Amino acid sequence: MQRLTLQILRQQDDVCSSCVLAALRNNATFQKLSESEGRGIVQRDNEDAGKLCDGIRIAIRKGILSGHPDVSPVTKINVVGLTANAVADKIVAALPSLAGNVIVLQGLSGTGKGTTVNKLQDALPKCVTWSNGNVFRSYTYLCNEVLAAQGKEITTENLTDDLLADVARRVSFVKCDDGTFQTMLDGTTRVADVQNTALKTPLISAKVPTVAQQTQGEVIRFGAAAIKLLSADGYNVILEGRSQTLDYIPSPLRFELVIPEIGLLGQRRAAQRVMAKALEMVSDNATDEEVQKAVEKAAEAL
Repeated sequence: MQRLTLQILRQQDDVCSSCVLAALRNNATFQKLSESEGRGIVQRDNEDAGKLCDGIRIAIRKGILSGHPDVSPVTKINVVGLTANAVADKIVAALPSLAGNVIVLQGLSGTGKGTTVNKLQDALPKCVTWSNGNVFRSYTYLCNEVLAAQGKEITTENLTDDLLADVARRVSFVKCDDGTFQTMLDGTTRVADVQNTALKTPLISAKVPTVAQQTQGEVIRFGAAAIKLLSADGYNVILEGRSQTLDYIPSPLRFELVIPEIGLLGQRRAAQRVMAKALEMVSDNATDEEVQKAVEKAAEAL
């Protein structure tokens, strides 16, 4: 294991967090922080899972999703002691080729999914990630457009099945003349052109959760169709998230990052908090010993 230095601390990456974990391995304060972070992760993930399940139930009622999706077996990867590069290497080794793969990556928060996705993007050609975020924002924007014209606001009661069906028809995913794939509104407006303006107004941002719960099925269906197009065009597509929605994306390449103990689960998140705090506490020419002391003080401060 590398020794924690100022240069590594400045990186604020998975190598840095591994060094912090090694430096605080026997630190009682850090162990308590890790356990607290682990419990918090599980609690938040359970709460989020409950909200997702509500949305899935609504989609099943509307006949958009099946109550029993056909899910391929999941390969579990115990990430304890592994760098993000090592985890990514395991996934790449399991791929049948380097083109057209749909890679499903799930696991609790704190297991390193985001960092692993970044490593996979570096390792694979023509690789993209798929996120439903802008699709939910697009639905919210269009719902607000229709309802505002009627003098109404976005509420659960006003989001009728007919309205949502009409909105769904106005959002498409196509390959454009320039060769790029784009999510489009009404066939004319690229979401990429309005994602940081019209789709991110305070009003739209505030209403996204309400619309998202009512449109889980529509958005999952949209994403599955878009991913199929990308894969057929040779793109490697990575989806990272929760099993409740990922189960509806057909792919045999399914991986779950696992940290079996709550204390260990919280270590990564605790290390990330500690290293960010420690970076604020060190001078520009701090020695290795001073960096070590800063990390210990940061753990106590948190």
